[in-house]
Amino acid sequence: MRHYPTAQPRLSAVAAAAAITIIAFLLLAGPAEARYNPRKAVWATDTINGKPALPIFKQLGVGIYSIAIDWSAIAKRRPKHARDPRDPAYDFWGNIGGRIDQAHRYGFRINIEITKSPAWANGGHPKSWAPKNPNDYADFAVAVARRYRFVHLWMVWGEPSRRVNFMPYTSAPWRATTLAPGQARGPGRYAQILDATYGALKKLNRSNLIIGGNTYAAGDIRTDAWIRNMKLPGGKPPRMDLYGHNPFSFREPSLTDGPWGFGLRDFTDLDLVESAVNRFLARPRGKRSIKLFLAEWCVPTQKDSEFHFAVDEATQARWIRSAFRIANRRNSPIYSLGWIHMADSTSKDGKYRSRTGLYRENGTAKPGLKAFKDG
Repeated sequence: MRHYPTAQPRLSAVAAAAAITIIAFLLLAGPAEARYNPRKAVWATDTINGKPALPIFKQLGVGIYSIAIDWSAIAKRRPKHARDPRDPAYDFWGNIGGRIDQAHRYGFRINIEITKSPAWANGGHPKSWAPKNPNDYADFAVAVARRYRFVHLWMVWGEPSRRVNFMPYTSAPWRATTLAPGQARGPGRYAQILDATYGALKKLNRSNLIIGGNTYAAGDIRTDAWIRNMKLPGGKPPRMDLYGHNPFSFREPSLTDGPWGFGLRDFTDLDLVESAVNRFLARPRGKRSIKLFLAEWCVPTQKDSEFHFAVDEATQARWIRSAFRIANRRNSPIYSLGWIHMADSTSKDGKYRSRTGLYRENGTAKPGLKAFKDG
């Protein structure tokens, strides 16, 4: 039988001071390491409240660092050797300022979203228009992958189910699942870009993981309809490794509540997204399932330029804890959960306000910061 002492011997003053120092060090240094979560993701920013962002992300246990590359900004003219990052038509450094290299040095896995298209590729249209030739996008993706050989997460376009981000196609009623030809043009064209990019990046390195779909809670074509209609000319769905979805929500993430309605797919509806992805995208390609890459999610604590609803700060923290409980459960279909906008901000002209941060604009932390750190 094990016997426990009723009292502990007293420490000397020196030993006590040393013990306090060690405990303080463990309290400061240990938790950041312990809370590391490979699913936890953030979007690139240089600073948070005037301090370098990368050390803060490290302390928060972040596993994935996401950054968007604007193809139209890097390749303003057509390159002669499109798959060669050294082609003089490309300006990688001027566009992203070495942030990808710095994030790599800090040990983050890096997700690169390639978005927009230059006028020379899309027929002289605004950069939200899709390229005429899907292979032009795929060639650029290879050039980026050769420039950043340590990157293995590749997101093909951001929220193409919104016409403001991806053109041309016609909006569809929220109830629509079968789309008219003008409506199906969008997901069909996107499918060709995704499939071409998958083939090119996999040929370069089989370790590359390609993230497709990249829908969000609403959309000019709702998520289910977009998934059903992502078809190549022969009728098959495009190839991909992960399905991207941004599950913004007006309610707390839950595994028990019913559908949001109106064709919307928020965090609580991820089981429905998973089901549609597996039925229409995975199984026709011989896969049992495709995991979900939740690139962007956040909870506003005041109404701002993007969200016209808000919760109090304690509720934001509770929703974050609920989201991570879902994402971190055993055998979860969620590959990544990404937070966008780490700190509240207001543009210099006052026209743009973001209030989804985990830090207030004065630099102090909201309760949501600890919830995110513990996630």
